[in-house]
This record gives sequence, C-alpha cells and structure tokens, in this order.
Amino acid sequence: MCGRYSSTRSPEDLVQLFEVTDWRPEETIAPSWNVAPTDQVWAVLERAPRGAGGAAPAARELRPLRWGLVPSWAKDVKVGARMINARVETVHEKPAFRRAFTRHRCLLPADGFYEWQQAKDPITGKARKQPYFIHPEDDQVMALAGLYDYWRNPDIKQDDDPAAWLTTCTIITTEATDAAGRVHPRMPLALTPDHYDAWLDPHHQDPDELRTLLTRPADGHLDARPVSTEVNSVRNNGPQLLEEVTLARAVR
Repeated sequence: MCGRYSSTRSPEDLVQLFEVTDWRPEETIAPSWNVAPTDQVWAVLERAPRGAGGAAPAARELRPLRWGLVPSWAKDVKVGARMINARVETVHEKPAFRRAFTRHRCLLPADGFYEWQQAKDPITGKARKQPYFIHPEDDQVMALAGLYDYWRNPDIKQDDDPAAWLTTCTIITTEATDAAGRVHPRMPLALTPDHYDAWLDPHHQDPDELRTLLTRPADGHLDARPVSTEVNSVRNNGPQLLEEVTLARAVR
C-alpha cells in the first residue's frame, strides 16, 4: 500500500510541469514531507466545462483534494480513511472505484513515498519497522495514478454552499518491484508524461485501454534509503525526514 508520501513542489512548478490551464492561486497547500491520509493534496485532473456538452474540450486543473476516497453513494465521510489506495488488479470492478476509474482520474504529484520493513533494532535487538523513502533515482516528479470522486454532504441543504461538496482521491497501487519490492510488496503506480493526456481525458472511458497506461514509477528506476522513524508520527514534518540514516541510528 501507499500510506505516506512527500509532496513539496510549489503549485507554480506543478502548473508548468503538468501544463495546467486552470489554477486558482488562492487555493494553496503548504509543502509536506509527510503527507498522510485525510490531508489535502495536490491533484491534476481534467473536467469539461459545465453545461458544455459531452464533446467539449476539458480544462486541465490543479486542485487540492482530500486523500481518502469517499464514493458519491457513501453514507458517511469516514469511509474515506479506509480507501486511500485502490488495487490495480481490481480497481475497474470494485463498486467504490469502478465509476471513478472510467470517469474521474487524476495525477497526484509526489517527490517519493514511504514504506516500512520489518527489522531488528541494532541496539536493543527488538523487532521494529524501519521506514524507507523510495523515490526516482533522478529525483524527477512522480505522477502517481489516482482517482477522485465527489461526495454530497446531506446535512447541508444548499447546493451552492462550498461546504456541501467534498472532493476526495485515492492512489492506485500494484505489486512492488525494484528497490520498492525489497521493502514492501505493494507500491503506487505512476504515469509517464506521454500518457498524461490519455489518462486525464474524461472522454476516454475504456477500462482495458486505461489499464495499459499504468506503469511502475520511474519505470522501475527507484532508490530506497532508510530514514528516521520520526516519519512514523504525522505530527513530524520537514526536509529532515528525507535524510538518509545509518540503520544503527535510525531510531531516535
């Protein structure tokens, strides 16, 4: 699974990297080296103009979404905490994800992601989980494959009230390979720039064709380095979380 990641690029950089045409500067998210479920995260998505018809060209947007998908039919927003990931093997058929897979796809920009490996503490000898930061060897941005959906809060009567709607997202995962596979059996999927257009296009709705777009992050060219267990707590944040540590001092 993917339960934490780092996303520190500015919205101005993301607008350029992903050729975004619609971004509201008043919508902002602080850089985070420890993104956790239910946090607001940057997402790149495309939507056709409202009321313009099915053939209208879509605008590419940069928007803050809440991580943890809440399906439109969910009775309670709390379900999102359990839906931070969608398995690529079943994403096209699971009730929570299948509609979003054909209609509501997005990219979630990331520097890299964290995974934990069972290890023995070199000092105490006790079993513990050692965190690793996994990222592209060339440190290019990762475009994690995601889905999004809209949830209508039934307690708010007016549709035009901004609080009436919640937009949430999930990350698609696959079997891990390369450096990530040595740490954890699952990893997030990513897209290469030549597949951005097809993945984001809301008019592209063939599940089989869409699945062919999904690849291993950085085409498998990943680096994994041990980092401090400070990342275990969502209260900790900052660039120090990405610093490599020797396993003898990984616990602080």
